[in-house]
Amino acid sequence: MAFEPKIVGFLCNWCSYTGADLAGVSRIKWPPNVRPIRVMCSGRIDPTFVVKAFREGADGVLVSGCHPGDCHYYQGNYKALRRYHLLRRVLEQFGIHPDRLMLTWVSAAEGERWAKVTQEITERVRKLGPLHLKD
Repeated sequence: MAFEPKIVGFLCNWCSYTGADLAGVSRIKWPPNVRPIRVMCSGRIDPTFVVKAFREGADGVLVSGCHPGDCHYYQGNYKALRRYHLLRRVLEQFGIHPDRLMLTWVSAAEGERWAKVTQEITERVRKLGPLHLKD
């Protein structure tokens, strides 16, 4: 049986979640591996959310928000970008390959982009294989 990764997606309410919804209503195919969790802003995603997702069995985590300059909360996506770079270094120290975490910007009108992003992270994590964290 082929490995199918479990990916947790933290999506901003205003852009990325709506972009994912647009993909769905437009019948654009995207991998079922990504489990979306709606948050109000990508800047609201605490790094512990990402670590917990990995601890609870996720093979990959996708953080997606509004394009820079378009955040509904002024600078939330810039906060997410700063945390992303820091978190990649921290994950590596935990023995988690940094490519298991992905940050992307998807607007409400980009259903096709959402499908492409989900395909990209699914393939990336599939190549890395299952994540086996030691307790």
